Amino acid sequence: MSENRKSILILARRDHTEAMRVAAGLTIFGHRVRLVFMDHPVEETAENAAHAELLELSDIAPETTVAAQQDLPCLNTALLGKALRETDLVINL
Repeated sequence: MSENRKSILILARRDHTEAMRVAAGLTIFGHRVRLVFMDHPVEETAENAAHAELLELSDIAPETTVAAQQDLPCLNTALLGKALRETDLVINL
């Protein structure tokens, strides 16, 4: 990866909607972005559905640490730790 392009891990802890928006936006700059939803399942709202479409267009496949969010791949603590170690930058939202 070039010097200016980073591997970015976004931890969506408090504001899932904002995290989706930020994740999609960061891909414009060529960054490789990984999005992990945490704390609670993503709410089913029109705004979140629109942002989910942006994620798909941006080639971002969200993951989660919330077992109740069965429609997404779930990361256990070991996999989350590995993701944290392998990234250039972590953003908490």
